[in-house]
Amino acid sequence: MLRPFDRLSRPAFVLALLSASLSFSLPPAQAAHHEAATANVDALLDEAIEGAHRSAANRARDLYRSPKTTLQFFGLQADMTVVEISPSAGWYSEILAPVLRDHGQYHAAVPQITSGMPEVMRKRDSAFREKLTSSPKLYGDVKITSYDAAAPSFAPAGSADLLLTFRNVHNWAKAGHTDAMFKGFYAALKKGGVLGLVEHRANPGTELQEQIDSGYMTEDYVIAAAERAGFRLEASAEINSNWRDTKDHPGGVWTLLPNLRGVTEADKPKYLQIGESDRMTLRFVKP
Repeated sequence: MLRPFDRLSRPAFVLALLSASLSFSLPPAQAAHHEAATANVDALLDEAIEGAHRSAANRARDLYRSPKTTLQFFGLQADMTVVEISPSAGWYSEILAPVLRDHGQYHAAVPQITSGMPEVMRKRDSAFREKLTSSPKLYGDVKITSYDAAAPSFAPAGSADLLLTFRNVHNWAKAGHTDAMFKGFYAALKKGGVLGLVEHRANPGTELQEQIDSGYMTEDYVIAAAERAGFRLEASAEINSNWRDTKDHPGGVWTLLPNLRGVTEADKPKYLQIGESDRMTLRFVKP
């Protein structure tokens, strides 16, 4: 079993001091609200992750995605306004929306559906919207907006405490939208807000075209894109690392779980043993 570790996460007492400082700076009613929301975030995460609303297939991926540790590293609190970029079928939405339901706001920013998009993407978009909007008691008052990746607007400017994106950078690099997307992230976040990012990790020095073709991006590429937009790298972690991933698969990252694209029955045990991809986990802040 893979047991990742956090190499740069801050000591717990520092985070506690920051939270306490915020509570003292707020009016009494708001301070009480903040304390109630932050005190139970761990329990809320456990409840959402173990919830019956999550399928067995989705829960099986917890081993590779470490959702609780990842969201804790990004600083999730239950009273935040959180924007998730391109949530796909909603794997993380099933965790985030219930945690934020009572005290915060979950905002899903999905790619704009155009006439040239494959039918599978249209169906996935429709199913995602139906999932979140049909269960208000579970997910709360979620907000879903569409964005144009060439000139994206994800949420009202300066409104988000935390903006999250999981395994999407390679798609933007392929389409030539990386800089536009990161500028949109920066605009949506408050001053001091956090961008939390997970992406398939290429070996250092990998050429850009090879990154795009394989789906694995270098940390240097991602960090440079974030810094061009104005972000500062605050910390990185090995929460989603996988030393078994050799990153030289015939179909790139899609050879691995959950896709197993082009994998024969004879080769399945080999790729099942590897698991999901090796991933970077980066936390940026808007100064």
